[in-house]
Amino acid sequence: MNASTDALSTGALANSSQVPAELLDSIEVGIAVLDRNFNVQVWNKFLENHGAKKAEAIIGDSLFSHFPEIEEKWLRTKVDPVFNLKSPVFIIWEQRPYLFKFACNRPVTCAAEYMYQNVTMFPIVDKDGNVERFCMLVYDVTEQALGKQGMEHLNQELKTASRVDGLTGLFNRRYWQERFDEMYKLCVRRDKPSTAVMLDIDHFKRINDTYGHQAGDKVIKMLAALIKRCVRETDLAGRYGGEEFAIILNDSTVEDARIVAERIRQLAQRLVVEHEGESINFTVSLGLAQFCSAFKGPLAWLECADKALYDAKESGRNQYRVYDTSQR
Repeated sequence: MNASTDALSTGALANSSQVPAELLDSIEVGIAVLDRNFNVQVWNKFLENHGAKKAEAIIGDSLFSHFPEIEEKWLRTKVDPVFNLKSPVFIIWEQRPYLFKFACNRPVTCAAEYMYQNVTMFPIVDKDGNVERFCMLVYDVTEQALGKQGMEHLNQELKTASRVDGLTGLFNRRYWQERFDEMYKLCVRRDKPSTAVMLDIDHFKRINDTYGHQAGDKVIKMLAALIKRCVRETDLAGRYGGEEFAIILNDSTVEDARIVAERIRQLAQRLVVEHEGESINFTVSLGLAQFCSAFKGPLAWLECADKALYDAKESGRNQYRVYDTSQR
């Protein structure tokens, strides 16, 4: 509750006819007084201007008959403590963006369609100590709400930027490694099969030397998009460096991984990257290593997949190889 709220004591509103009209109409807060049946008794200029409802048109009527967007059952339940406990009730925009569907009064500069509102409702106690009416204060908090949302959006963008590789949209190496370390620990605890896959683009230097680095970037982006299509949300895919990618196929045996690896290999082989009138074909090699409890740590697991990748390249490229974990 801000200073404007403090200036309006419960006593001052106990007899609304004694409240100067100038005060009710000059304050930049919506002020309404309602009885137990939610019939309107006071409706100030702020509410007139934003609600397009003149006081003479709404006073004596039910609030719900003029604002059908308000859920009657919900609001009656919300206001119960005001009457039964003589306790104030607060509605904040984070819980419900608005009570009244007022249009934003800054349509050119405001990104919101409707006014964000904080609402305070407090009892008006009569001289006998009874509560037959309550006061509703409506605050326009649109600027604060949009500012907070903008900051949260910016923080989310910064968070994403710190995790994602700018070229491919896959996880960058640092964040991928963090997640991989967590998945390794989970594999140790659960002793369930998961398989690491390392892959890179065959003769990538030749592509860069022949067609230029922009063409190489296009190839990397297209391969990354292909990888995204071939893995599940529960898997972990990232750009490990340059033209090299790393994938953890969660809850997948090496036999399951063979299917995924072969799909990636075949689809990559069919891809054609167009760059400045040139058509570029490429292939990939892959190395697979299933989790083994004998691994000394996550790095050891990844090294096994990398050794299998080396074997695939040594065997002629455009293929996958599986690390034999029985060697450990």
